Amino acid sequence: MTIDTLLKPALLSFGIMTIIGCTTNQNVNQSVAEPLAQTSASQARVYYNGNIITMAGDQPEMVEALVTQAGKIAYVGSLGEARSKYSNAAAVDLKNQTLLPSFIDPHSHFGMVSNTMGQVNLNPPPVGNVDSIDKMLQTLKSYKEDNDIADGEWIFGWGYDESQLAEDRHPTKEDIDKVLPNNLVYLQHASGHMGVANSNALAELGVNADSKAPEGGNIARVKGSDEPTGLVQETAMYPFVRRMLEVLEPKQAEFFEQTQDYYASNGVTTAQDGSTSRDAIKFFQSQADAGKLKIDLVALAGVSDLDENLADKDFRWRTYQNGFKVQGTKIIADGSPQGKTAYFTEPYLTPVADCESDCRGIPSLSQETLNEMFVKAYARDNQLFIHNNGDASTDMIIEAHEYAVEQTGQAADKDRRTVPVHAQFARPDQLEAFKKYKMVPSFFTNHAYFWGDVHVKNLGEARANFLSPIATADDMGIIYTNHSDDTVTPLDPLFTMWTAVNRTSRSGKIIGKDERATPYQALKAITSNAAYEYYEEDSKGSLTPGKLADLVILDANPLTVDPDKIRDIKVTTTIKEGKTIYVRSK
Repeated sequence: MTIDTLLKPALLSFGIMTIIGCTTNQNVNQSVAEPLAQTSASQARVYYNGNIITMAGDQPEMVEALVTQAGKIAYVGSLGEARSKYSNAAAVDLKNQTLLPSFIDPHSHFGMVSNTMGQVNLNPPPVGNVDSIDKMLQTLKSYKEDNDIADGEWIFGWGYDESQLAEDRHPTKEDIDKVLPNNLVYLQHASGHMGVANSNALAELGVNADSKAPEGGNIARVKGSDEPTGLVQETAMYPFVRRMLEVLEPKQAEFFEQTQDYYASNGVTTAQDGSTSRDAIKFFQSQADAGKLKIDLVALAGVSDLDENLADKDFRWRTYQNGFKVQGTKIIADGSPQGKTAYFTEPYLTPVADCESDCRGIPSLSQETLNEMFVKAYARDNQLFIHNNGDASTDMIIEAHEYAVEQTGQAADKDRRTVPVHAQFARPDQLEAFKKYKMVPSFFTNHAYFWGDVHVKNLGEARANFLSPIATADDMGIIYTNHSDDTVTPLDPLFTMWTAVNRTSRSGKIIGKDERATPYQALKAITSNAAYEYYEEDSKGSLTPGKLADLVILDANPLTVDPDKIRDIKVTTTIKEGKTIYVRSK
């Protein structure tokens, strides 16, 4: 798959794939796909004649053959012994393709990905084609016309990025009003931490010149007045996101299967919904109980429901029920570095809207509030996942951890696997704290490509070059993962691997040469380490006898191709517990 195909949004990805069980006129690789599609999942299969990478150790390990049976891995080793022990197994000739444990999604937003299917794509290239406000407005106007959307209805867009627009600014309510004066419109920023509403939407949700910004948020104002521009940041955007979810809720079931297919087409068999309301948890569990899950889905419950969730006896934390589980709780500690709302100890180097001096971003909550959240979660062994980008918010996490340990009387290094999500600009001393407290940072190297140039401009070379420091973390013995944060960047584990290994920006600049990961380190972050993040290292993440037969087949070996070609590798087959759920069309 080329980079253009890999980075298309979810809705456009379905046209190039074949899901087993769906009708297709395309031919598939008979040597691999036909036996997988036609053989019972309970029958033994022996995979051979390919690059079989086990991901079972600190160094790459290759074997000649792998046998699966009854949804699990039965044998890993020599081809001769595999044939001897499993003489009746169906033979699967890999034809020099590469077999790996399937990819595990350390952090994305399954529900938001699903919701984008009911929105207009406003992403800049290469994800979309909106590179100016004029083009954005024309896209919005065409979307209304093409979808026959009546006046008075909501229109939602996603993925705009002011840093990639010709005008180098956010759109305003007046801009949107020019083309959609009779609709309610809300456009979500690429970061997911802000958005722009038109006049009708602002009025609908009561945002006006008299409105006060909520704690941890900002309502942008027209210069020299209190009149809102339409831009709402961090907690100020929450009412608009809630309304979006309410409006799109009736289509959840319609998009659910398509979203799973999107994950499967990228080789992912365990997905995450990175912040999940109680209603969404009930919906996901209902889909699981109805047998509609093709992949495993992991939810992170929203922290606003923490007390109710901890008291809910129906919650079986960290336990799958028909392929769905609630893993832990998600907290948002700060904002977006490209949106200049991430919370830093040192100021941004470029002007920040609605800030005159010492512009260091916005903490989403107070230290006291964060401390109490940690105490409640730690007291109940509830795993925490905390969104943090700037180093000041990382300081807050470390302080909250130490406070909760003291208050609960627990060991500081207990195996609780607290996950700082993104931790993009963690300092070396903060990495030491992660190691000391057995935290599992989930990095975000896709930023090096999408916003590396922006970070150099806004934060300077030193901070930008140390973003998502996988190489240093690995040297320190820290267990880390690496994610897409889809819808912020597209789900594509091989592209994420490419960004970790190359750290090349849109302009071709290397963002942090010394932090470039090895291909094997990058693979660990989306296989074995990702299984560890979810306490699933005994059942997933490596090709080990007894583990689930969750597998992915690639058309090239990511450990041996030219590192710059990793992003071009194609997922050809995805297998969940021995059952083929995706085969790529030729």
